[in-house]
Amino acid sequence: MSGGSGATRWWLLRHAPVPCPFGRIHGRLDVACDTSEDDAFRALTKIIPSNPVLVESGLIRCRQTAGALETAGMLLPPPIIEPDLMEQDFGRWQGRSWSDLEAVKDPDLASFWRDPAGTAPPGGESFAAMIQRVSAALQSLSSAQSGRDILAIVHAGTIRAALAQALDLEPATALRFAVHPLSLTRLDFTAEGWRIEMVNALSH
Repeated sequence: MSGGSGATRWWLLRHAPVPCPFGRIHGRLDVACDTSEDDAFRALTKIIPSNPVLVESGLIRCRQTAGALETAGMLLPPPIIEPDLMEQDFGRWQGRSWSDLEAVKDPDLASFWRDPAGTAPPGGESFAAMIQRVSAALQSLSSAQSGRDILAIVHAGTIRAALAQALDLEPATALRFAVHPLSLTRLDFTAEGWRIEMVNALSH
């Protein structure tokens, strides 16, 4: 899976699962994750290259995931915190569940479902806008860390946005990607553009 001498190799890891029996919308809420899958973390340490640049969004679930990798034996540097790789901002819907919003007949819900990629939740941002900020961060970090392996511990929406950028996808199309907790997505940034190595790969 080598990306070649001039490539910047992105290892996009979705954080560990967040226990949530009621299906709440987390977005940018700073909620903790479950790092008890020891086998998964040990497997990841055998896949992710040693001595990567570590990038996190700044939310605790990403920091906890990095900590679990270190506990499993991976040596990681202090993280670069990049808020532009944070999850989509769902505004006033954060902490609510979709079923709750439907039950109370939220007035903004119908227009959101008509165009879930292009419509911003009340007080939040659209997925299309998220793609723009994630793309800018990817470009900037790829230039600053040219030729390195970058382990970015981020969110499902962040990874979908990165794939939209890399594949020149319409925002609505990128929302179709499944991105499971502790899955790896591998992108290379090369002189010729983006190359996709793997998407939503599970190590266990």
